Amino acid sequence: MSVATALFVLIAALCTEAAFGYPQSLYRTVGHPVIWIGALIGKLDQTLNRDDLSDSTRKTFGVLALALIITVPVIIAWVIERALEPSWLGKLVIALLASTLIASRSLYEHVRDVARALDDKGLEAARRAVGRIVGRNPQTLDEHGVARAAIESLAENASDGVTAPVFWFAVLGLPGLAAYKAINTADSMIGHRTLRHEQFGWAAARLDDVVNLPASRLTGLLLTMAACVVPNGSPGEALRAMRRDARHHRSPNAGWPESAMAGALGLRLNGPKTYGTARVEDAYMGDGRRNVTAADITHALQLSSVAWALMLAVLLALAFISLI
Repeated sequence: MSVATALFVLIAALCTEAAFGYPQSLYRTVGHPVIWIGALIGKLDQTLNRDDLSDSTRKTFGVLALALIITVPVIIAWVIERALEPSWLGKLVIALLASTLIASRSLYEHVRDVARALDDKGLEAARRAVGRIVGRNPQTLDEHGVARAAIESLAENASDGVTAPVFWFAVLGLPGLAAYKAINTADSMIGHRTLRHEQFGWAAARLDDVVNLPASRLTGLLLTMAACVVPNGSPGEALRAMRRDARHHRSPNAGWPESAMAGALGLRLNGPKTYGTARVEDAYMGDGRRNVTAADITHALQLSSVAWALMLAVLLALAFISLI
């Protein structure tokens, strides 16, 4: 597949996902590719990550498990791509398949639901809504905390769920996208610093940090550019917050989009938070307001939507340039 063709396929995938998302009827019938990958991860975790094994053995098994978790979807994706790419109809099918591994619409809808709950249904409904997209304990959050958590999740997942899949498809096609989603899913399931997964999930967590490095910086840049367009956005503050705060985040990647979002909207995000019963100290992103509201969530959704539109425009420009 030529560069131009691959970019047009990617553009079709982005537009398809933004317009339709992943249909619930399809989800109920056959599930979702991430669920299939998750089932493999869960089986390997149950089989290889046993309490009676030494730490070194569990770490080794974690590396081997990760290799299998990546290899299986990559081979499937490579076979599908090779079989389909000769025809234009096949390319459209590749675009449809790629769209299932991008998450701009579902992310937008989940975050929008938090804003609507805060506006119309009260704190408990908002806590339930934000609990669907964050790992922290929502019962510890007041209304401002719920709003901050929603915007932080939007910023981080704009990278993990949108920019990174787009980046890896652009670089390595459908197999690259499949590999990324396998790594990202493995990190979300076993890449935690808990007693059970400290060793077995070590490789998944470290590799996820590596593959998300380019997309997190690109997402921060896109959000900064979007701040030039969105009313009351501040691109200068977004850049300043990224330079000052991103490297202090507990995650080597999440700080870039979160700090850009905070600076662009004049907010102060991140900071200490509670996961379950454990309190985690983390650095603040931005130096603006902490009393974040549902209106700020709406503003953040506008910013991210413009950032995704800018990414689409860049892809279109690159596709046409590659035709010259």
